[in-house]
Amino acid sequence: MLQPPVTIPIAFVQGMLSGIRARGADAPVDIGIALEDAGIAPSLLEETASRVTAEQYVDLFALLMKRLDDEALCFLTRRLRCGSFALMLRSTLGAPTFEVALRRVAHTFSLLQDDLSLVLLHEGPLAGFGLRLNNLQAPHQNFLHELMLRVYWRLFAWLHGGRLVARRFDFGFELPPYADGYAKVFPGPLQFGQPLTAMWFDASALATPMHRDAHAMQVFLSASPANVILPRLAEQAVSAKVRAVLQQNRPAWADLATTANSLHMSVSTLQRHLATEGTSFQSLKDQLRRDVAIVRLNTSSVPLAALAEELGFADSAAFQRAFKTWTGGAPGSYRSAAARAAPRAGNGPPAGSGSG
Repeated sequence: MLQPPVTIPIAFVQGMLSGIRARGADAPVDIGIALEDAGIAPSLLEETASRVTAEQYVDLFALLMKRLDDEALCFLTRRLRCGSFALMLRSTLGAPTFEVALRRVAHTFSLLQDDLSLVLLHEGPLAGFGLRLNNLQAPHQNFLHELMLRVYWRLFAWLHGGRLVARRFDFGFELPPYADGYAKVFPGPLQFGQPLTAMWFDASALATPMHRDAHAMQVFLSASPANVILPRLAEQAVSAKVRAVLQQNRPAWADLATTANSLHMSVSTLQRHLATEGTSFQSLKDQLRRDVAIVRLNTSSVPLAALAEELGFADSAAFQRAFKTWTGGAPGSYRSAAARAAPRAGNGPPAGSGSG
């Protein structure tokens, strides 16, 4: 089945770069060159509503880690050298229970870093895994918290066998202006301005026996970093199913009634499920059309008139108006990124390409 495309808000790209930018003149890599090498037009950073493809986001993350030799992207005073995440994962081999695995990850992290500690928490029937700041002079921007939380949540959910349910995500900073993008990344209730950044789950999960072996870990690592930094739409089950129906019916673009029928639901039931997930049918349709447009503009030379028809618009002008509403910019700014990347096509993809 053809999977719907995914795009990432530019705020998360800005966050990824913020640790490097905080170094000022001492920054160890040129951000503009890194963006170009990932196929991202630097001008997109100036548009607060712009987005990049999932592949571009993963490629940028991978090439920055490689060039910096730092999996924490300059956020910590000591580099988290490449291979650190794999070392933490492999430290869990042979752990009898999920709790022992978490404690081994925390201990291994403590051998590699001073600025942060990973700590096991308890709160009534819930257990949590949090980030404790040890060095208040370190540049602890929001993205460091976001990155650590999403990476370790995905790692622990996988270690547990894919059945771990997030009961809550806490953030040690106030609600950011781009927080509407969190819903696709953190699958649970969100609380901001908390003492610690932490993820919470049922404490009973700590006693779960561990079954992940070396081969399974190698498969998991081979899919990184995409499997730990990209949104998992399946965590919003009904929304993902709606996107899949819309994708399968392109370019006809099924309406609400047709989609509900395809999912064996009444229209009202579908709308209720989507409202619970914080979205609506029209929002999902527009988001998918936006994502398809961004991916097509980045990967093809399709004329705007043809793309407008493919997306269900009456003409190119209507599509361009909608695109500017979605992203804050013109379709041409995304096309230019692809044009600049084209001369490198014969030299192979940048580091990390193909992970998404």
